Amino acid sequence: MSELSSRFDPHEIENKWYQHWLDQKYFESTPDDRPAYSIVIPPPNVTGVLHMGHMLNNTIQDILIRRARQQGFNACWVPGTDHASIATEAKVVRMLREKGIKKSDLTREEFLDYAWQWKEEYGGIILKQLQKLGASCDWSKTAFTMDEVRSEAVIKVFVDLFKRGKLYRKERMVNWDPEAKTVLSNEEVLFDMEQSKLYKVKYKVEGSDEYVVVATTRPETIPGDTALAVHPEDERYAHLAGNRVIVPIIGRSVPVIFDEYVDREFGTGALKVTPAHDVNDFELGIKHQLEVLNIFNEDGTLNEAAGIYIGEDRFKVRKMFSKDLEAAGLLESVEDYSNNVGRSERTNAVVEPRLSLQWYVDMKALSSPALEGVLSDDVEFFPKNQKNIYKHWMENIRDWCISRQLWWGHRIPAWYYGEEIFVAETAEEALAEAKIKFPDITLADLKQDEDVLDTWFSSWLWPITVFDGFNDREQLNYYYPTSVLVTGWDIIFLWVARMIMAGYEWEDKKPFNHVYFTGMVRDKLRRKMSKSLGNSPDALKLIEDFGADGVRFGMLSCSPAGGDLLFDDKLCEQGRNFNNKLWNALRLIKGWEVSDEVKTSDSDQLAINWLTNKFAALTKEIDSHFTDYRLSEALMTLYNFIWDDFCSWYLEMVKPEYGQPIGKEVLNSTIKLFKDICAILHPFMPFITEEIWHQLEDSDTDCIVAPSPVKTPDNPDVLKRVEVLKEIISNVRDVRNKKGLKQRESIPLKALKSESVDQLLGTRGAISLLEKIAFVHEVEAVNNDADNGIGFVIGTDKYFVLLSIDIDIAAELEIKQKELEYQMGFVESVGKKLSNEKFVSGAPAEVVNKEKQKLADGLERMKLLEEEIKKLKALA
Repeated sequence: MSELSSRFDPHEIENKWYQHWLDQKYFESTPDDRPAYSIVIPPPNVTGVLHMGHMLNNTIQDILIRRARQQGFNACWVPGTDHASIATEAKVVRMLREKGIKKSDLTREEFLDYAWQWKEEYGGIILKQLQKLGASCDWSKTAFTMDEVRSEAVIKVFVDLFKRGKLYRKERMVNWDPEAKTVLSNEEVLFDMEQSKLYKVKYKVEGSDEYVVVATTRPETIPGDTALAVHPEDERYAHLAGNRVIVPIIGRSVPVIFDEYVDREFGTGALKVTPAHDVNDFELGIKHQLEVLNIFNEDGTLNEAAGIYIGEDRFKVRKMFSKDLEAAGLLESVEDYSNNVGRSERTNAVVEPRLSLQWYVDMKALSSPALEGVLSDDVEFFPKNQKNIYKHWMENIRDWCISRQLWWGHRIPAWYYGEEIFVAETAEEALAEAKIKFPDITLADLKQDEDVLDTWFSSWLWPITVFDGFNDREQLNYYYPTSVLVTGWDIIFLWVARMIMAGYEWEDKKPFNHVYFTGMVRDKLRRKMSKSLGNSPDALKLIEDFGADGVRFGMLSCSPAGGDLLFDDKLCEQGRNFNNKLWNALRLIKGWEVSDEVKTSDSDQLAINWLTNKFAALTKEIDSHFTDYRLSEALMTLYNFIWDDFCSWYLEMVKPEYGQPIGKEVLNSTIKLFKDICAILHPFMPFITEEIWHQLEDSDTDCIVAPSPVKTPDNPDVLKRVEVLKEIISNVRDVRNKKGLKQRESIPLKALKSESVDQLLGTRGAISLLEKIAFVHEVEAVNNDADNGIGFVIGTDKYFVLLSIDIDIAAELEIKQKELEYQMGFVESVGKKLSNEKFVSGAPAEVVNKEKQKLADGLERMKLLEEEIKKLKALA
């Protein structure tokens, strides 16, 4: 191997190892006799580029799939992209506009040709970017929601639902996106409180001088009013029974209706009724048989039915109408008002309620098994609190509007002949159906539905269709149900719930065993990251600056299970520093001269036994964290072990004296421990661990497939004893710093004799380890304290170093007094807990006994400190 650079440079290493893993086909999976561990990627939009949410989500998936690979599973992580109807069509329309081409000037086929060209040129960018992050997907299985396999499945499912009466077409009030010019499902509308205006408008009672004042936030819809509603028990308006009012400016006479739906407390208690542009007004319109006037065009401008402001945008009309009302003396007041406004998830346009004929899935017919599956933990949620959110939505589920007024997407497989509808997988099958009723009909007589299906209608089948589940049963049975879905809680309804429904509907079983919900990536001020705030870092720039491992560390180190990630560049910097710490440990080990003649000392053997057992205990802890998806905790546990126990303590313990060689056995043990560390850290930081793995020694096995270590401590006593030795060393170093002693100036160390002290100092290698690391001599247990000693208490034992310099008694007294005050507070808090009968009777016996031991140890430490203070006072 070439000489190691002084600092870790990730870029060359990342490219080298990622290509090596691809060449070795480590990411690829085919069914065999091993148990499968499968994950399907939440398909990013084909329009997308890597952002912080993708980075978090895919880092977590990669950690899980890499660990499964090391555990001997047949690990399969399926990548792919979503065709994203609304977003992609908007991109293509914009591209065509820049070329001077209007969508309206093209046929459907011509437009789709351009769309596919755009997709082929730009559609795979985000998957290439994921490779920079280290994503170990099976790229040979890359799927696209509009490729042939997925498209066939979508059409098959639509037809199947229709044939079984679980899908229907109906005219209903829908959420309309005037910018995308398409309908949206309820889950695609995001509501938030916004500052608006409340307009109080005067409606003249026909045939009188009386006016009824109506409060509205949407005066632009007044041209569509076909009634005025009041509550039947509202005495203020009882006299209006059988009367009519005049729609302001428009001059149309409309009836006054009485209905309990009206909220007497809102505004003036009188409600304008616009059946074509409000969901609740639509229901009132049906109930009272009102005229329905649709006054908006698809783009949110007013049409000829409005009678005024024709062709003007709805928000411009709001201002114009307000001025005209005021000029006519029909505007009583305008007040600031905060109300809930729905916006399109994709375009951010304010959604317009609109009456439209659309296709729907009967969700109540599908929901029961999916609700029971989650409540019974057949599908297990992490964190658990998401179950309640899911339960509430499923118990109040509404039918899903699945048609979209776009060209890019899966065209609805329905053909029309007059009022007749024929639903089939192909035009030829539709024609065959039609001929049963109309023998002379031809294909030219049938007209296919112009709309496409909601993008989520393909995504809800993803866990089935990525394995070609409707055709390749062998593959599906091997990988399905998948092991875990990693996704954001914000699409629990849009995607997660629907996938669970689809799984039970077509496979009669869950689509995944676990769902791990990540939190939102926010900045350190807890703001959601967005382009408008300028607080969203460039994901690729982060990888360029800190390396993929550094960024992965930064993302995971502050990402508690299910909680929001408060991201700061400094976390990636910490990850880069961790890389350098590992690299420097490698350089130290590689720089040691080795000799077969140097025998393993007792202190070296003690250090090896200690770290081996400490690492064994660590593997159990890491395994527990993974079981509960506490990945951030797992990473930080590893970080602390590597930084503190391995680098700061162990390497210091076994490091040979300057200019001296290290024994081969100690070096081999150290290399083995470091390789075990690389193996367990690999899922989190794959590039540097693979590089160190091969730098430590030539190996035919790569770290990526090295078994994940799971060990059992065989000498737990050594853990306790070395922890005490570490405390002694730290206290001795503290005395040196406070007294200005040189670090390598050897000083005598004593301990008051006790059973535990005898056991500690009698441990093979303990005294020699103290002499080597703490630079002490004459280490022994004695019966009496010494006047020239500076003491410290560890557990219930007292240790002291003997100094030949004058001791500042006043300063020492102050230190010991503070220690005593701390111990008194500690003993008091434990005593209070033990005096609580509820705690003593309710807590497990081992917990109570542990508290009792804490109290006894605290009292013993107080006794030792009081003796120390008494001795110091005698010397004063």
